Amino acid sequence: MTIKDIAERCGVSVSTVSRVLNHHPDVSESVRARVLEAAREAHYVPNNSARDLVRTRSDGIGLVVRGVGNPFYSKVIHAVERAIDGAGYSLVLHQIGSDDDELLAGATISRSKKLQGLIFLGGKGNYTAEDIVILDVPFVCCTYTVPFTRLPRESYSSVAIDDRKEAYRAVKLLLDRGCRKIGILLNARDDRSIGELRYMGYCRALEEAGIRVDETLVEETGTFALPNVYKAAKCLLERRGDLDGVFAIADSMAMAAIKALHDAGRSVPGDCSVTAIDGIEMSAYMLPTLTTMAQPQSELGTAAVKTLVDMIQGRCGNRHILLPASLRVGGSVAPAE
Repeated sequence: MTIKDIAERCGVSVSTVSRVLNHHPDVSESVRARVLEAAREAHYVPNNSARDLVRTRSDGIGLVVRGVGNPFYSKVIHAVERAIDGAGYSLVLHQIGSDDDELLAGATISRSKKLQGLIFLGGKGNYTAEDIVILDVPFVCCTYTVPFTRLPRESYSSVAIDDRKEAYRAVKLLLDRGCRKIGILLNARDDRSIGELRYMGYCRALEEAGIRVDETLVEETGTFALPNVYKAAKCLLERRGDLDGVFAIADSMAMAAIKALHDAGRSVPGDCSVTAIDGIEMSAYMLPTLTTMAQPQSELGTAAVKTLVDMIQGRCGNRHILLPASLRVGGSVAPAE
């Protein structure tokens, strides 16, 4: 019995069976148990020599995921898996920590697995020509771009939202609802990535409204870890009791902020409106439901794979795709008067 036979028997994709047999964590326990049971019943033994032969002409596409616990990536990963499988390739998933070097990780698995291409899910925004020279296959930056560099755009591909524009839209929503003392929660305003871009959008919205950016309303958390974000939100509230709006650069940060507001006896949106960017599923099931700029998660993953496959098969060179976010109305922002 081959991996394909096990996949057909279990009603899953070949890449899912491969991930189970290679001990990857991103498979549900029920699917994992079903695949392992089918493999045991068939007395399946991996054929290493055959696998090595395949690797000389690998059909693998690598997906390097930064930030193992980021809930935003779940739908993107599933979309990437479906699109890769549908295109006739196999997924090689590699997860790294928030501080790890994604390019080095990608180059390492590309060489060891003889991959056709790479997708980076989350990463820095300041690659240089010297950084990317270690990559020997086409690659796509998914959910981020590389704006803080002189790297020629024709030397890499990206699929993302316009972070500055969507942050501007989120803050303008608060302004349109009467908020004037709007705080921002972000990991860092100089991270050369989405934090910095979304901070730029925040500043632009305030400046267009004739409001000076107030340093006492800016809270840098240094991390996306919820306990730290919650503490940072409490510090912001203690420093600025007159706060009437909060823009968090991620839904998870907004959720921590809403708890901090609740624990401080402040109602949302009665005393303070809160909005963010992402559109993760869990933020739609909190009270109040988070009003947020929802990223098109599945579309981001699908477009990244299509771009990479087109590059692999010679149908296009590097290209850049910006997809719009959409306002998901919840109950965390005061209604229009």
